[in-house]
This record gives sequence, C-alpha cells and structure tokens, in this order.
Amino acid sequence: MLQVAFIRENKLEVTKRLSKRLDNAQETVEKVLALDASRRKTQTQLDATAAELNTLSKEIGMLFKSGQPEKANLLKQKTADLKEQKATLTEGLTTTSEELQQMLYQIPNLPHDSVPVGDSEEDNEEVFCHGAVPKLHNGAQPHWELAKKYDIIDFELGNKITGAGFPVYKGKGARLQRALINYFLDKNTAAGYSEVQVPHVVNEASGLGTGQLPDKEGQMYYIDADDLYLIPTGEVPATNIFRDTLLQENELPKQLTTYTPCFRREAGSYGAHVRGLNRLHQFDKVEILRVEHPDHSYKALDIMVDHVKSILEELQLPYRILRLCSGDLGFTSALTYDFEVFSTAQDRWLEISSVSNFETFQANRLKLRFKNAEGKSQLAHTLNGSSLALPRVLAGILENYQTESGIEIPEVLRPYTGFDRID
Repeated sequence: MLQVAFIRENKLEVTKRLSKRLDNAQETVEKVLALDASRRKTQTQLDATAAELNTLSKEIGMLFKSGQPEKANLLKQKTADLKEQKATLTEGLTTTSEELQQMLYQIPNLPHDSVPVGDSEEDNEEVFCHGAVPKLHNGAQPHWELAKKYDIIDFELGNKITGAGFPVYKGKGARLQRALINYFLDKNTAAGYSEVQVPHVVNEASGLGTGQLPDKEGQMYYIDADDLYLIPTGEVPATNIFRDTLLQENELPKQLTTYTPCFRREAGSYGAHVRGLNRLHQFDKVEILRVEHPDHSYKALDIMVDHVKSILEELQLPYRILRLCSGDLGFTSALTYDFEVFSTAQDRWLEISSVSNFETFQANRLKLRFKNAEGKSQLAHTLNGSSLALPRVLAGILENYQTESGIEIPEVLRPYTGFDRID
C-alpha cells in the first residue's frame, strides 16, 4: 500500500509512475489527496474541539469551587454543544478515514523506472536466455501423456477424489516431486535462507498484509466457517511472520525459505494451454523471501535472480528471464522478473518462477519497520521469489529429458530420487 504522505509530497512522481499502470492515475491521485485533505481538516477541527472542551471543563470546575454556579451552568450548556460537535466530527473522521483506507487498498504499487510500458504478456521484455533446446525423438509426447504412459501422475484419479486441477502423484512421480522439494530447500538453505514451516491457512489480516486481499480475493479458497483462506503461496504466511515488527538495522537482511502446498481457484482458466500440470488448483512450491534495507533491496533482487538461475542451470533446463511490463506486473510488485522453462514437447515457454521487489508496498500494510542508524523508524523493503514452483519444472523435466525408452533424471536430482530413470 502506498503511503499517503509520500503521495502528498511526491504528487507528480506518483502520478507519472502510476500512469504506467492506470489510465485514470491523475484522477486517482487527486481523489486520494482530496480525501486526505478532508481527513486532516476534520482531525484539526476535532483536536481544537477537544482542546476547547478540556479548557471549559477546567473553567467550570473553578467556577463551582469559587461559588459561581450560575456562570458554571451557562458554560455547561456550551460544553454540551461542543460534545455534540465532537461526536459529529468523530463520525465524519471515521467515515473519511475508512474511505481513504479502502481506496489505498485498491491502488497498485508504483512500477520501477525500468518497467517497460505494455498491456499484456506480449509486451514483456526478454533480458536473458540460457541453454539449448534439446532435440527430441520422433513421437515425443507432452508431459500429460508421459504421466499416463509411465503411471506417475494420475489426473483422472485426482478428478475423482476432488475435481480437475488436483492431480495424484504416484510411485516415481511422487518421489521425483519430493526430490525436487528437498533439492530446492537444500539449495536455498545453503545460500543463507533459514527454513521455516508455516500454516497453510491464513486470516484476513495476513491476506491484507501481503496484498492478496482485496486484489485476489476471488482467486483464493475461503473457509467461511472459520473466516480463513487457503494460501495461494507460501509468501503470504512467511512474510506475515514480520507483521507488526520493529527490527534493528543490524538485523537486516532477513532471509527465509519455505515449502508449502498452494491453493488457487484460477477461475476462468480453460483451454489446452492449461492442460496437465500447466495450471492447477493445488500445487507445491518452494519460496524464498527477504526483508531488506531500502538501500540494498535491488542488489538483493539481483542476488535472488542469480540464485534461481543457478538452480535451473544445475537442472540443465533451457530457460529465459523476462522483465514484466506494466500491464503484466503483479498488483503489489514494483519490479518482477519471470523465469520461463522451454517445454520442447509443447513447443512453448512455461512460467516457473517470479522474483519481485515490493519496495515498501507490503511493509506499509504489514507495519514492518526497522530502526535506522539515526534511531528513527523506517519502512523496510520486502522481496519474494519462487525457488521453485514444482508443476511446470516437473513438466519441463519430463518433456525435455524424455527418450524413446524412458525419462532420464537430471544428474543433480539423482541423490534425492534414488533412481536415474523412469521407464
């Protein structure tokens, strides 16, 4: 969430940067500032009324003590009017403050200067590409056919148990899935990230804190009886560890990694492009996140990008990195790099990671601050990245490592799987 003070003090900059994302940026900024001005004016009036009430109360007490009840009673009538005025001002302040808060919740983050202007994923900018696309044998198949052929993922059984988008991993498919999770976590902890296990359901405050609410409310599974949400990503509970926290500057950076299942309704997602593992309602993901000093957060973002690169290069999967354009940028992000693995059998790129810097956007919602060298409280920067999302990585391995006689296992995973082929 943007800070009102920052919008007020940097109106032109905010309008310019927000224009990359909103057609009505100027109108939005003007409305925020009008509500803020009204709120501050009402607060000033309320403070003045409260101060006058306090002064009159003391004066009335003195008049009664000095034997002047008639004068005291006249002033008491005035205090009654002031109390009514105070109640009206308080109600108006509450209404205006709530309207301002709700509007701020609806405004996306300001895009970084390097974010290209664009309307959709077609306008994303490729900034890096690595690895040769393997040449597959004639008759090579997409992963959903391989999963059926080798009996390692059962989509129909998942549909029977729950519904579409909830696959059952079996035998070597389940072991490969577990191997990837352990490999990702080991890579992350070796890079200095502390592993945490977090709840898989969160309350509304947590969803608001990281920006999933209200922006993605319709995409989250909601447990009505308990007023809780199934997590769409481990980012939500892990980042909320730091909600309402004041850190010391020397405690930064904070670096965490977590494995969780993720749950997404993905309403309106249909078609061949979401077949098999390409888009699921439940899937596994390993996350990395950082809480950083604002001066260091973009260097930290580069470090996170390099870390994900190293994983994909060890897996020997062809991949590319995209800088997301303003139209494809997530609601909370200032700058996002997407990693995509090339699926040779599908002849298309599959997104497998997003690495983002949210700057102070989440920290402002979370009330996540640190005490700087001058002893002043300052908002931290938060960053997050998939390291990695399993379904499409698994799809990429099955498709790119397939041979006529079976599926090879990437060498780096063999100590984790205990086998080197699926046949």
